[in-house]
Amino acid sequence: MTALPQPLSAHRAPRARCGTILAFDFGEQRVGAAVGDTSIGIAHPLTTIAAADKKSRYAAIAALIAEWRPALLVVGLPAHLDGTEHELSRLARKFARELGGRFDLPVELIDERLTSVAAEASLAEAGVAGRKRKPVIDQVAAQHILQAYLEGRARLTDSAVAQR
Repeated sequence: MTALPQPLSAHRAPRARCGTILAFDFGEQRVGAAVGDTSIGIAHPLTTIAAADKKSRYAAIAALIAEWRPALLVVGLPAHLDGTEHELSRLARKFARELGGRFDLPVELIDERLTSVAAEASLAEAGVAGRKRKPVIDQVAAQHILQAYLEGRARLTDSAVAQR
């Protein structure tokens, strides 16, 4: 399996936050969502939001937040393989800022390079046929984003305990 990206930076969240986390794989057409919990450290694909407009997109996200009551939101930050940002990076940062402002929740960005490739590989390994992948690829990419965040968080916790 491809190495997953590491957390980048916090908008305003301390890493000590515990509880449910929602993660998003931002795209201009679709936004994948995944859910996980810090207590077990496992992410699960949740849904793909294919909203025609911003209002509908945020209404769908509001419903997820009301249902899951997350302590933290994580947004994948796309970049070229060499780490340089592109237009979608700017839009993902804007999306992260809007999430934090609209829902008054801490938001962290995480490098999402290769998560779509990892999601494709996971779906192929699970035997999901090519035409059935498109509706779920974004939510599986969000799962990979969240899993990388959870694993990075666990490494930080392990490191802190080892230093004591």
